[in-house]
Amino acid sequence: MYHNPVLLKESIEGLQIREGGVYVDATYGGGGHSREILKNIGSGSLIAFDQDIDAIGNEISDERLTLIQQNFRYARNFLKLYKAVPVNGILADLGISSHQIDDGDRGFSVRFDAELDLRMNREKGMSAKEIVNSWPVREIRNIMFRYGDLKNAGKVAASIEGYRNGKEITTTTELKEAISKCAPRGLENKFFAKVFQALRIEVNDELGALKELLLQSVDLLDKGGRIVVISYHSLEDRLVKNFFKSGDFEGRQEKDFYGNLISSLRPVTKKPIVPTEEEIKNNSRARSAKLRIAEKI
Repeated sequence: MYHNPVLLKESIEGLQIREGGVYVDATYGGGGHSREILKNIGSGSLIAFDQDIDAIGNEISDERLTLIQQNFRYARNFLKLYKAVPVNGILADLGISSHQIDDGDRGFSVRFDAELDLRMNREKGMSAKEIVNSWPVREIRNIMFRYGDLKNAGKVAASIEGYRNGKEITTTTELKEAISKCAPRGLENKFFAKVFQALRIEVNDELGALKELLLQSVDLLDKGGRIVVISYHSLEDRLVKNFFKSGDFEGRQEKDFYGNLISSLRPVTKKPIVPTEEEIKNNSRARSAKLRIAEKI
């Protein structure tokens, strides 16, 4: 299976799909969430996005589906192009797919020796290899601290600098060799995963793209329309939580003259929805997932 969709039932229920409506799957992947949306929209339409060319090969044969190979940060441009605004719902399942993790050539997994790339769209942007070999050590340290939550980020960055002074870092194995002395004993794979995560977030500007999608959702959604976001680490979840609550990524709440909160979205649930123990048992990659829902006021 290309990707086992996480929180499938909960996300579809959260959309409150209306038959005949217009919906957006911002992260198509293997088409798992899209397939369920199509089952419920009747004569409606679904516009899906994915920047990974591999995902485009999973296109469902359905005239109601339009699949676009682009980052979801460009959703507004394409939805206007297709005269699909306003929409009744937006779904975004963030992070990387099982396929991307299990494909040994992509460099996303610490399990394989592969070119150090980490781009979701291999045709655009700067690869992780370029970052670790050319960026100043201070900037690498900041990436490791902000996106990997590594307490020894400075040591990791210094180790990368020391290694690259003698040899270019071109593969995942060479990166692991460069930072191996920084890894806590017995927790090496968890440590490496955090380093790879930090580089992946930077390479793909994942938080920047998420912010753009959230900001656009206010204009794209019809009144009563819903946005459902599944996140996998605290940085993403905090952005979603704050924006749904206040319309501000820092959580600052703007109020009118009478003290009423000024916001275009209303959080549907106070706390995030998380996978059941049974789902985690069947799909360990669902363990860190958090689902939040907001409705256009």
